[in-house]
Amino acid sequence: MNALDVMKYGNRTVMNVLDALPLEKWEAEGVCGIWSVKNIVAHLASYEWVLADILRQQTGGGATPHLDAYKRTGMAFNDEQVDSRKPMSAAETLAEYKAAHADVMALAPALPAERFREAGTLPWYGAEYALDDYIVYAIYGHKREHIAQVNVYRDLLKG
Repeated sequence: MNALDVMKYGNRTVMNVLDALPLEKWEAEGVCGIWSVKNIVAHLASYEWVLADILRQQTGGGATPHLDAYKRTGMAFNDEQVDSRKPMSAAETLAEYKAAHADVMALAPALPAERFREAGTLPWYGAEYALDDYIVYAIYGHKREHIAQVNVYRDLLKG
């Protein structure tokens, strides 16, 4: 598996759907539970920052505040992260998601391909899993799940 391609194509899927939905339609609740499209993008941005921190940790440099919060707060992480971004506009939320993804894509090439496949590199995720497993399940699959919800919402808008 090529982890960089998985991350690139996951982002491309997100951006293709979001680009087709005007920002003024991002605030309506109910796209995913009570969440709006803006909330979903805020949620995805928070996970993108977690991945950036993981990559930073794997390359041996820098603080990991998002990963620390993710591990410390468990399931509360989702709502806390979305709530912290409520004052942001849809455009600001999208810009943050894009910035987080750019950080991920800048950090990832510093890791050798075999490091992505090495089981046990994320002990908190499970000793049997490798970084590329996390990327496929917690990042790529997560994006596909939420973007499918945005697609349903977009279809409802079309009537």
